[in-house]
Amino acid sequence: MSEILPFLKDLISAPGLSGYEGPVREIIEKEWRPLVDELSTSRLGSLEGLRKGSGPEPRRSVLLAAHMDAIGLMVSGIVDGLLRFTEIGGVDPRILPGQPVLVHGREALPGLVVQPSAHLVPPEIGEKPVPMDYLWIDVGLEPQEVSRLVQVGDIVSFAQPPFELSGETLSGHTLDDRSAVAALTSCLQNLQSRVHTWDVWAVATVQEETSFGGSITSTFGLQPDLGIAIDVCHARGPGTSEATIAPLGKGLVLGLGPNIHPWLYRSFKAVADDLEIPYHTDVYSRHSGTDAYAIQVSAQGVPSMVVSIPLRYMHTPVETVSLKDIKRVGRLLAEFITRLDAEFFDKISWDE
Repeated sequence: MSEILPFLKDLISAPGLSGYEGPVREIIEKEWRPLVDELSTSRLGSLEGLRKGSGPEPRRSVLLAAHMDAIGLMVSGIVDGLLRFTEIGGVDPRILPGQPVLVHGREALPGLVVQPSAHLVPPEIGEKPVPMDYLWIDVGLEPQEVSRLVQVGDIVSFAQPPFELSGETLSGHTLDDRSAVAALTSCLQNLQSRVHTWDVWAVATVQEETSFGGSITSTFGLQPDLGIAIDVCHARGPGTSEATIAPLGKGLVLGLGPNIHPWLYRSFKAVADDLEIPYHTDVYSRHSGTDAYAIQVSAQGVPSMVVSIPLRYMHTPVETVSLKDIKRVGRLLAEFITRLDAEFFDKISWDE
């Protein structure tokens, strides 16, 4: 399929729920180490890689942020060896029954999300989807063994393995936003053979799904001149409205709206046109719901942009992306960075 595929499959096979990103950070760190000049971890846990530019110091810098955290579950109670749970991030309970999961207790325990028979739930639920309050996780052990190995507060990650579909598409959990981490990695690989004037901060942020904590703190600490969030957006598919603008595999998506600096939007659009990279425009009436929101309002304010990868079935264990779109994002980012000259920042119009 693609040279980025093995890395992406490793990413979405690793746990790393919002606030507990350690396992996936180790995978990214190993991949990024030969691609950057410096690598460090922020106090909150974001991975920050610096690729130095060729311009004279002090150099301008651009921050590329893709969040590495994932949605998931957390144990909230234990009853007769079965686990009650709550959500970390936005989880749709309709997709949970029957899902394989991994309970991260004293040891990793495979489990299944199960629901009671219809006659055991309140009558008002009827044929409706069973709410999360009535779902359980069964790890198959006796109650005393479960109590020994699991405690309230343990996290639970999805265990659906990556699944390759036809047409260079990949399905699995946590492609939001690890497909963007793969795109950012592709950008760094492209920059290996390119000269760029500006410093580049590649940041795999934490806690985007819950608090924007990683992008808030890394932007404040690194003080970039420009900020770009790489994320996913809804691709056309069953149940999507006619307003959904992005077909899967037919191009990346550029954000536009109050969270986006119009000068940056036009700059990215021009680069995409020059490279003949297909793209669509997603209009946000408010903030984008991505790390760009935190980047934009950090410190004195940072001109921000969102570049997105179309994704089907968001926040489910079978999210689906096109590898072509991931590679397009990596190529676009690398080309934009190489075009950042010493005067670019001074050309930005601030009154648009």
